[in-house]
Amino acid sequence: MELLTYQGVVYPAQCDAMGHMNVQYYIAAFDQASWHLVAAAGYCPSWIEERREGWADRRYEIDFRRELPVGSLFEIRSGIVRIGNTSLTARHRLTSKADGGLCAELLAVTVYFDLAARQSRALPEAILRGAAEHLI
Repeated sequence: MELLTYQGVVYPAQCDAMGHMNVQYYIAAFDQASWHLVAAAGYCPSWIEERREGWADRRYEIDFRRELPVGSLFEIRSGIVRIGNTSLTARHRLTSKADGGLCAELLAVTVYFDLAARQSRALPEAILRGAAEHLI
């Protein structure tokens, strides 16, 4: 199931020389959406300090479909497309609030990570269960 993971507006300072939202702000919005998605799947941000467990992005594949000019309202809806042993693959769709048109789509592979050992680790059972609820 897809869920709403982010809403935003394009500010003038977020635009590039061609007058539309710069790539770095797409990435920032997708990154925030990712945190909401893993939280919905059962990850608790306090685990960063408590367990020294977090996430490492391994792969981003982005399709830019349509420009977003200043003042554009947009939203991101996200879901899980694959659950691995140590990773989640998510799809994030950024659409214009004006007409629902698809502006950008990200396919992201994120690995569950032991922050102290600096290596991947198996997804906890709670995340496996929660992620299954958000499969698309």
